[in-house]
Amino acid sequence: MTINDKAMANVVIDDTRRWLEQAVIGLNLCPFAKAVHTKGQIHYAVSPATTPGELRLDLKRELEGLVALDPQVRDTTLLIVPHCLHEFLGYNDFLDVADQLLRDLDLDGVVQIASFHPQFEFADAPPGDISHCTNRSPYPMLHLLREDSVARAVAAFPQAELIYEKNIATLRALGQGGWERLQLGPRLKRVRNAG
Repeated sequence: MTINDKAMANVVIDDTRRWLEQAVIGLNLCPFAKAVHTKGQIHYAVSPATTPGELRLDLKRELEGLVALDPQVRDTTLLIVPHCLHEFLGYNDFLDVADQLLRDLDLDGVVQIASFHPQFEFADAPPGDISHCTNRSPYPMLHLLREDSVARAVAAFPQAELIYEKNIATLRALGQGGWERLQLGPRLKRVRNAG
């Protein structure tokens, strides 16, 4: 990795950490995020991939790396993808590849993959709805979560099934202008728009 590559990766990680701290934790969109963030158990991985095929290899490496370590060392991984899958439909198609990879590695039921994207849209919400922002991140990203950790967190949180509704209420109260004032967009310019 060259100095420029390291500098680019640092910008991507800084942008992602700022999003995590200000939106995910700051707005309490995920009540489970603060603990792993505070304990330093989140691994930030920046993929250099420019194609979905290259990204699949990076995802495989990060999945294997996550399950090889004790959860106290690495509880979760954010695989950030600044150089491909900029279009949400292409990203959404890649999620099928990611799910198949979980099955191929016998990790289905061990790890789950949550999806975040700058253009994220829920199928059941109208375009432009603020609810989409619950899953909007500065860059395309795959969040690798241990199923055991998710189960423990949900069991410890009363009425975890209401988190989504609470998040929508929080974002509606914040409004589009409030979301934009958080300035959570990427500082890194697109190098190449693949997929």
